[in-house]
Amino acid sequence: MKKNLCFTLPFLFACLYSFGLPVNGIIKSDKGEVLSFASIVVKGLSAGTTANNEGRYVLNLPDGKYTLQCMHVGYKMVEKQISISGTGIQVDFVLPQQELTLKEVVIGSNTEDPAYEIMRHAIKMRPVYKDQVDAFECQVYIKGQLRLKDFPKTIFGQKVAFDDGDTGKNKMIYLSETIAKYYFQKPNKEKAVVTSTRVSGSAESFGFSNPKFLTFYDNNIQISNVLNPRGFISPVADNALNFYQYKYLGSFTENGRLINKIKVIPRRAYEPLFSGEINIVENEWRIHSVNLLLTKSSQMELADSLHIEHLYVPVTNDVWMIHSQVLYPSVKMFGFDATGSFVSVYTNYNLEPKFDKKFFNNIVIKYDSGSNKMPRQYWDTVRPVPLLNDELLDYVKKDSIEIVRRDPRYLDSIDRRRNRITVGGLLVFGQTFTRQSKKSSFSYPPLIDIANFNTVEGFNLNMNVTYSRRFAEAKSVSFTPTVRYGFTNRHFNTDLSGRYTFGKKHTNVIALSGGKRVFQLNNEAPVHPFVNTYNTLFFGDNYMKIYEAWFGRMDYTRGIGDGFTIKASVSYQDRIPLENTDNTFWGKSKNLTRRTPNYPVELTTSNFPRHQALLTSFTVSYRPGTKYIQLPERKINLGSKYPLFSISYAKGLNGIAGSDIDFDRWKFSIKDDINAKLSGIFSYHFSLGGFLNSRKVELPDYQHFNGNQLLTATEYLNSFQLSPYYARSTTARLYGTLNIEHHFNGFLTNKIPLIKKLNIYLVAGANAFVVDKSNYYYEVFAGIENILKIIRVDYIRGYGDRGFYDYGIRIGFRGVTGN
Repeated sequence: MKKNLCFTLPFLFACLYSFGLPVNGIIKSDKGEVLSFASIVVKGLSAGTTANNEGRYVLNLPDGKYTLQCMHVGYKMVEKQISISGTGIQVDFVLPQQELTLKEVVIGSNTEDPAYEIMRHAIKMRPVYKDQVDAFECQVYIKGQLRLKDFPKTIFGQKVAFDDGDTGKNKMIYLSETIAKYYFQKPNKEKAVVTSTRVSGSAESFGFSNPKFLTFYDNNIQISNVLNPRGFISPVADNALNFYQYKYLGSFTENGRLINKIKVIPRRAYEPLFSGEINIVENEWRIHSVNLLLTKSSQMELADSLHIEHLYVPVTNDVWMIHSQVLYPSVKMFGFDATGSFVSVYTNYNLEPKFDKKFFNNIVIKYDSGSNKMPRQYWDTVRPVPLLNDELLDYVKKDSIEIVRRDPRYLDSIDRRRNRITVGGLLVFGQTFTRQSKKSSFSYPPLIDIANFNTVEGFNLNMNVTYSRRFAEAKSVSFTPTVRYGFTNRHFNTDLSGRYTFGKKHTNVIALSGGKRVFQLNNEAPVHPFVNTYNTLFFGDNYMKIYEAWFGRMDYTRGIGDGFTIKASVSYQDRIPLENTDNTFWGKSKNLTRRTPNYPVELTTSNFPRHQALLTSFTVSYRPGTKYIQLPERKINLGSKYPLFSISYAKGLNGIAGSDIDFDRWKFSIKDDINAKLSGIFSYHFSLGGFLNSRKVELPDYQHFNGNQLLTATEYLNSFQLSPYYARSTTARLYGTLNIEHHFNGFLTNKIPLIKKLNIYLVAGANAFVVDKSNYYYEVFAGIENILKIIRVDYIRGYGDRGFYDYGIRIGFRGVTGN
């Protein structure tokens, strides 16, 4: 009972101190320098706070006598006894720089720095402290801000404008605050409940609210896949001695404990390693605090540097928990120069929480209803870290601007400035014109997608525009009319498609389309029209095979929670075969013989006859262990560490609405990305399928294996980069496919002098499909990626049932080809 009382009293105190009297002040060094983000804790309790960038703090306490401890990495802790009675008080702190005492060291040629013995002890105790606490709960305050120091006037032809009335280069671009409760239970159950959150200038938004802290007791520290999916090696990892050098800087005493200050030095550049300082408690060999840095030479992507500060405090005599975490990112990219800070303050620890059996579920972050509706007065009373003057002004200014932005006339004026036609938008990127007052937009594709050539239509125009509009409760609708005209065959085709998205908890989509359209023989459209245009006109290869069809289609997709998604569709096509009509050729005359009829000559000697096809399909996808963020009105899927399983069934209906087809087709697939951390990411996609019944199967309904005979890569993990498009298409009862690739993400290449500085990575893998012993194909490849951040180049060798097939180069682009 006494033990339980020790945990209960601090927890009850936490409820009282938020309604107490303010203790505030400023924290400086003995040289008069402001100490940003210094920590203040109440001795004997888990209450505390953190100072802001200007060293100012505020802490609410009920009447009584307390001992405040003020700490900052690199400075001596200072204690002050205070008494509160009926009114708030000011308590300033001046922290002297930490005076380090050096151990006596016998100097010799084989003398080892004392730091190594200290770190060996710390490494040995790492798993003990990692698993010391079975469960806990705490309160977390998070404040994040990003500031621009400089930015370009234009980027990719688009003018850079922030519409905040400030023409200066130095400005706050993001500011948010969050208060949450964080819950944890071994081995890896966690949950955060956000009670209040705000984002400057965006009343409907939810702030940065992941209260999970980094722990250097993990061997591999996963900060963000964007920074480095391999993670970073902790200075106390089991194998840390292979990666780090250590230097003993001295020791200091704090609360009767001897603290060793160790300099952390990477053994090699361009490894995922930290540099800086770590403080280790003598005899206990636990982490006291860290002051570490990641840079580009740590194999970081996106950010130029990330400075990390941690401070641990005793919660009991035997258990220390993190009190404050501060991350300082710095980013320079495309002319933008930004810095920021994300401070998290952890208080009111309860090490013996009682959780219901169903408390931990697939919701890892839950926002309370009304969490983003709290008034300014509320934040002034609960905020543990005082705002800076410019942060106060940012809230006032942007909240005022947001009110102005609700005026349709203001929004229209902004749109007029933004909605300007650009050369890049016309030719390459496409362009979107917004109408913010109506929550609507129009977008059109670039010229390279509009004007093309093929041997059936000749030069052709495929013009479309998409209208989209958003509504309340995550609802939206879009319509896309398309007009297509072939100048040689003089065929005019037009169709209309629409899409309605809705659903409070899970996303649901209804899609309808109909009209007359040009389809590729493989309806997944593996040949890009622009690339086909170039190859057909200059090299004679008319790989794209097309037909026309009057059609109608309806799709319904529904997320049903717990990782399940279902999709049902029905489509009708009146398929009309087409023949070549245009022999235009601008290349060498000998290559004109490469032209083939508008059907796969490897499969058939003639085109398919005109026919009708009514097809239904149903797909169920399931990813076990899927986690979600629960917003008041909807859920956001965060994915899972487990594979995605999918099974689909398609039925060709004969005799209904004149349908001529008759088949039953099935497919099962499994795919996943496995993070092997330091070794990279291994990705795979495996499928089995076939026809249960193939009484009447026309060419468009065959099982086509997505081939590629062009220089540009097609979708990775869903295609075969050297295989012909149709030569191995089948109606067999059983087939199998496998796509695997390993992204080394700097593993191995960080040993090569020039390559490691450019952050170019290796990638390797294989693709294969098999129908039977006379119809199979496989290819192996190796390449480099992350060239200029987006380009990937592979060398591939393909083999089939007749032995070696071909070799070639494929060039892909991140975000375009599925990389």
